[in-house]
Amino acid sequence: MVSTVGVGVAAGAGVGVVGPSFSPLYQQIKSLILRSLQSGEWRPGEAIPSEIELAARFKVSQGTVRKAVDELAAENLLMRRQGKGTFVATHAEEQVQYRFLRLASDRPDALPASERRELLDCRRLRAPVDVARALQIKAGEMVVEVRRVLHFSGQPVVLDDIWLPGHMFKGLTADRLSDYRGPMYGLFESEFGVRMIRAEEKLRAVLADEAVGALLQVDVGAPLLSVERLSFTYGDQPVELRRGLYRTDHHHYRNELS
Repeated sequence: MVSTVGVGVAAGAGVGVVGPSFSPLYQQIKSLILRSLQSGEWRPGEAIPSEIELAARFKVSQGTVRKAVDELAAENLLMRRQGKGTFVATHAEEQVQYRFLRLASDRPDALPASERRELLDCRRLRAPVDVARALQIKAGEMVVEVRRVLHFSGQPVVLDDIWLPGHMFKGLTADRLSDYRGPMYGLFESEFGVRMIRAEEKLRAVLADEAVGALLQVDVGAPLLSVERLSFTYGDQPVELRRGLYRTDHHHYRNELS
């Protein structure tokens, strides 16, 4: 049963009642915090108010706030730092920046591989029908297409084709991508205000053609792993379609299920 206090506070906070009447109170508080994240009240990397302050703000118990924050931390939207507080997660964080790259070396004792990004193309074009459908934009609207190869320990391993909604990434150029030294999602976050918070993937086995074989330095017909990823920002809005081809002769795709 939803507390009438929680409902009243939500309205008093200026954002209205969150969710249906049967939504648990901590879920309502989670939704309110999400709204603040989405609006930019707390920027990536910044500390959010303490649980005591949030409890006072929403007029709920500290335990209710803690449960909401725990869920957001488990979803990698917030990060707890012992003795320092809770911060908005950022793709610049080392433990977060490769959250969507699930490729791992076959060697269990391998050190983290050095990465080099080879930018092949960055251009603006009208969205093909399948890309527009995935990004939930109109066919023919402008998108930014990026093509690159990721090298690990000197070996080309991933060929990425990436499409982004043009209106959200105005000013994204090859020079900006080449000059930025952090992770690509960090650039999207810091310079375009777009944060990737979750993704859906489709995997299938494919064979390398001549063009792909040349870029990944494999023989024509070599087996590759095709990974199509659709990434979302707040409000379940799709903001990136990525189609990657992965070499798996010395790497594997790793996932954790719970």
